[in-house]
This record gives sequence, C-alpha cells and structure tokens, in this order.
Amino acid sequence: MQIFLDTCLVRSLRPEDAASLARHANNRRIWRNLRDMFPHPYSLRDAQDFIARIKGQEKETVFAIEVDSQAVGSIGVRLKEDIDRLTGELGYWLGEPFWGRGLMTDVVRVFTEFALREFALQRLEAWVYEWNPASARVLEKAGYELEGTLRRSAIKDGQIIDRWIYAYLPEV
Repeated sequence: MQIFLDTCLVRSLRPEDAASLARHANNRRIWRNLRDMFPHPYSLRDAQDFIARIKGQEKETVFAIEVDSQAVGSIGVRLKEDIDRLTGELGYWLGEPFWGRGLMTDVVRVFTEFALREFALQRLEAWVYEWNPASARVLEKAGYELEGTLRRSAIKDGQIIDRWIYAYLPEV
C-alpha cells in the first residue's frame, strides 16, 4: 500500500526501516503518549521485531510514515471483533523532529478514509491521554469528534490519568 501526500508517504513497512524507526521511536516523549507495549528505550531489535510482527499479520493494518526516504513514524488501525467488528482503533506516532508541521493531521485524514474503505468500518476511534492536547488537535483537525472523557481509565508513567475518546463516523 502507498498513499502519497505533499509532505510524506504512507506505505507498507519494510525490514530496512528498522534503523530509522528505532532512531525516531527511542524517545521518552513519544513513549509517554502510547501504550506500554511500545518499549522504552526503543532498540533496533524492538523495531525489527515490530516489523516482523506486522509483516506476519493476515491483514496489513500498520504502515510506515516516510519523509525524505526514511521511516519516521507509523500509523495503523487495530481491528476489533465480535459486536465491535465494524470499529477500528486508530493509533499513530511521529518522530519529534517532525512535530508541529501539520504532517500528522494530513496523514490521519487520508489514512482514516483508507481504513474505513479498506476494512469496511463504520467507525474509527482514538484515545488521547489528558496531557497530550497536541494529539487531540490532530484528531479534531482530521474530522474526529470528542465523545467523552474516560476518567481515571489508564495508568501511564506511574500516574493514573484520564483519556479522551475521539471518533470518526463516515457519512452515510
């Protein structure tokens, strides 16, 4: 899969992305805004294992964000099951040197349309930790709406925190 944007390329992960992903992902400020399954420190081996796991999936759901021929982040959707099978959970991260440029908003916008179409979803949702208003703004600018606050719903970095839940519903 490849989606070309003015600022970057969203494409399938490749084994040769490991060094660049490890370099950009090894950042406490990134780790602090993701699930604990995202390791910190983030090593080359972590990146290699991540790419191998993604490439081994039946459906490709996680992709690289490429800038200047380097993988500098990723975006993906976790497909839900059972009664939630028409819902996907959006997740993303971007290397800190690329923050504040509007790049992630563009990526989320086009990836949302791709994921809805590719996986026949009726809903995409994303959650944001209370201390990350920049990510909330990315989602809002990409058309997601705040649905509510999940109070004291997560523990991250030793703190019990609120999460905001955002959703994107395609027009029917």
